[in-house]
Amino acid sequence: MTKPNSAYSELLQNFEKVGHINAAQATLFWESRTYMPQGGAPTRGKVLSTLTGVAAEAMADPRMGDLLSRAEDEEAGSLEDWEAANLREMRRRWQHETAIPVALASRIAEHNSVAQSVWDKARAENDFAAFAPTLQQSWDNACKVAAIKSDAFGVAPYDAMLDEFEPGLTTAAVDPIFDDLASFLPDILQQILAKQAQGPEILPLKGPFPEERQLALSRKLAAMIGFDFHHGRIDSTVHPFASGVPGDVRITTRFEPDDLTAGIMATIHETGHAMYEAGLPADWAFQPVGEARGMALHESQSLLMEMQASRSAEFLPVLFGMMRDEFGDGSEAWSDTNLLAIYRKVGPSFIRVYADEVTYPLHVILRYRIERMVVEGEIKANDLPAVWRDLMVELVGVAPPNDSEGCLQDVHWAAGLLGYFPTYSIGAVTAAQLYAAAREQDPAIDASLARGDFSALVGWTRANVHSQASRFVSSNEVVEAATGRPLSTEAFKQHLTRRYLEE
Repeated sequence: MTKPNSAYSELLQNFEKVGHINAAQATLFWESRTYMPQGGAPTRGKVLSTLTGVAAEAMADPRMGDLLSRAEDEEAGSLEDWEAANLREMRRRWQHETAIPVALASRIAEHNSVAQSVWDKARAENDFAAFAPTLQQSWDNACKVAAIKSDAFGVAPYDAMLDEFEPGLTTAAVDPIFDDLASFLPDILQQILAKQAQGPEILPLKGPFPEERQLALSRKLAAMIGFDFHHGRIDSTVHPFASGVPGDVRITTRFEPDDLTAGIMATIHETGHAMYEAGLPADWAFQPVGEARGMALHESQSLLMEMQASRSAEFLPVLFGMMRDEFGDGSEAWSDTNLLAIYRKVGPSFIRVYADEVTYPLHVILRYRIERMVVEGEIKANDLPAVWRDLMVELVGVAPPNDSEGCLQDVHWAAGLLGYFPTYSIGAVTAAQLYAAAREQDPAIDASLARGDFSALVGWTRANVHSQASRFVSSNEVVEAATGRPLSTEAFKQHLTRRYLEE
């Protein structure tokens, strides 16, 4: 039990303060990607830089290290389970954040805010040359941070990048999973393409599909999954994301006027992220242990909803009925058979966020390889378009027609997020294993989804994933506790085989 005026109780207060600052930054970032005028980017960058500096200064307070040591030496034995886990996470957070000088952290925050606006314009105008200097600075900043943490923690620079987003994840863990996927996916892709070539011609859904009506459908779907609009909202943006602070979770999505399914899936994906944030334990809000365990586990929650549940044979008829009610014209294109063919269509594509679940990991492996080259000094920003095209041909089998559909399609590197991309496919593997375990442990889930009821599935994820927050040291520990086995690719491979070759 925590004692008043103890070192641990003071740490609670300090970390809550930092948590509040981070929450303010998250909300300001959300607004910068939704409603802020483009001309506001420089000012917003300065504001975010200041907040980053304030949080960094709070963490860099010389007393923090002493408080952590005192709590670990004098109080650890009297702390309850969650308190002990929180103290562990405090130490980890403090080590990560104090490794970087405050002035450098502030400069990077200001650059990243401006860089994302530069990326917006370059992507819209297909002008990589205008973005290249900014990208190079973002890469240089990320590599500088990785080098500092590499020295501080005694790990390889890229492993330091991975650990920032997924605690404990290393290239030694990623490589076997990605090698297995790179070996498995090309063969099954050819089998799926051969099977689909024998099917009837897919009839296109004729647009346009007005954004306001797509948004209305998205709201219905999010509510069906369990999103609480009293504590959240949905808005449109260039690159979809979810941003959550306790009691206030924001979803952003992207709508295409001639592609109805893209906006639907983006919304369901981000709703999965939002449900994780909303399901974290309220008693530990603004404390390190109360946060999501890592981005791979976070991605598993979005993909569990988007790829596993909402594309399941049980739920798709419900979704198709909702689509017909909003946009259907009575033609054969809106039949269940044709809509199923649309949703199960597999093939190489240029854009990661629109890739099917069979080829998606190949897009991630491409980015993983590029990031490794960046960190190892093998390429510069000006090399990216050519390197990207070559790897797309090698891994995905297609060459992008322009940079907007190639190396300019993602905002992550502009934001300085190197080490983030691998968590997407680790998340897909995790989602498959969690979904298989959920259905095995609660046979009512399938029947519930067939009624458009996600409550049984959400209840399972609340109990086994969301409520655990960062109580465990790693995502793999969460997965093993929930499923009874360590993370592997087996459930993911079985899922793809069953869905595309057997159903």
